[in-house]
Amino acid sequence: MATRPRPSGAGDNLKRLLELYRTMVRIRAFEETALAAHKAGEIPGPLHVSLGQEGVAAGVCASLRKDDRLTSNHRGHGHAIAKGADPVRMMLELYGREGGSCGGKGGSMHIADFSVGMLGANGVVSGGIPIAVGAAQGLKMLKSDAIVVCMFGDGAINRGPFLEGLNWAALYKLPVLFVCEDNGVAAFTTASSVTAGPGALARAESLGVAGVTIDGNDCPAVDDAVTRLVAKVRGGSGPQFLHAKTYRWTGHTSTDAAAWRDPKEVADAKVRCPIARLEKLLGDRGVDAPDFAVVATQAQAEMDDARAKAKAAPWPKPETAYADVQDVGAAAWHK
Repeated sequence: MATRPRPSGAGDNLKRLLELYRTMVRIRAFEETALAAHKAGEIPGPLHVSLGQEGVAAGVCASLRKDDRLTSNHRGHGHAIAKGADPVRMMLELYGREGGSCGGKGGSMHIADFSVGMLGANGVVSGGIPIAVGAAQGLKMLKSDAIVVCMFGDGAINRGPFLEGLNWAALYKLPVLFVCEDNGVAAFTTASSVTAGPGALARAESLGVAGVTIDGNDCPAVDDAVTRLVAKVRGGSGPQFLHAKTYRWTGHTSTDAAAWRDPKEVADAKVRCPIARLEKLLGDRGVDAPDFAVVATQAQAEMDDARAKAKAAPWPKPETAYADVQDVGAAAWHK
């Protein structure tokens, strides 16, 4: 991207900010392309997208190494892309086609890519927490300095695995960063109507897990906070907690028109769009406005290519249906 001369005191982190911006734009392009494909009848089953929440995924994963592990929730496309997963294999997975991240068997809610440390999304609310803690326990036993990041929504803090997972991680000082992506609503239910007390961070602190609350739509602020927290976790300080407040623009799934949401609330949220906010900051740092269009065009071309490849890919072979599930001996169809 071309830039104008930067103003004095602009800092040396322009390259980092540009990478955060590219990541967010790629996430949004993937999800908008997937939504269009679903509307066209190309993708079976509903999608859970995270439009408006891209700042959390990009800001969290920027500080992670390839060998760091990540667990996600049912709204995990952005997490996977930010961690380095291949959008083509992800799109193949959404289409249920051969070559998908999970062989076409997982779909939108269960994308995993072990090659980049993405241990998987999870359709069960809070289901990724015990997986993350188990992975962190394993890394500690192996004396590895890799860490685990566990992404979950605000609905997860009202479920048992939250208490069990954070308690275990704190007790054994495990290398895990818990990230509550708080969009204020669990499915169709506002968090304020079902969550007592001061919320996510207070519950974590009650279990001895320290952390911070951050504006999740301020991607550079998320990046800065995670950089500090990751250093603590990797340095042996035990688990840490990030409470990132954000907002999803859409309904619960791609089939939910979200008529239950207040239109003014959604409009106000879009004013705080994480991509637009970073564009403003980059503009102040000397990046020309036309360059943002270049990034968007490149991202859309990448995702259009992924969609075309997914449409053209074959369905998985029937004999693979029994693979990767459990050992049932020789695979066979039973009449």
